[in-house]
Amino acid sequence: MTDDRIEAELRLVTWNEQGLVPVVVQQWDTLEVLMMAWADEEALRRTLTTGRATYWSRSRQQYWRKGDTSGHVQHVRGARLDCDGDTVLLLVDQIGVACHTGTRTCFDGTDLDPVVTAAQGGSAADDAGQATQ
Repeated sequence: MTDDRIEAELRLVTWNEQGLVPVVVQQWDTLEVLMMAWADEEALRRTLTTGRATYWSRSRQQYWRKGDTSGHVQHVRGARLDCDGDTVLLLVDQIGVACHTGTRTCFDGTDLDPVVTAAQGGSAADDAGQATQ
């Protein structure tokens, strides 16, 4: 990818008031959600140009390239912006664990025990159409 193309893609990102964008990290082949982190423009630029996931640490106020200290590297396999441009989906090949607690994913903690509903035939569009007829 050329520098001009990278810069054009970075201009599509909607950064928050701190100049950051949330990055949802997903295992590229299983689609398992691994973690969430933050990136500023430079961290995202490094991620897109090096093939290694780089984030901005809000607590340490510094860049961290996943795996440099732990050995649990994230090799980039793809990156997408959501429809509003304010969240990045980063597809990676995770080597080792993703979570700082030593687990594969950061999302294996507390279950919030939501009410679970099931769709009952048809689509949401069908249901909406029935409600307005």
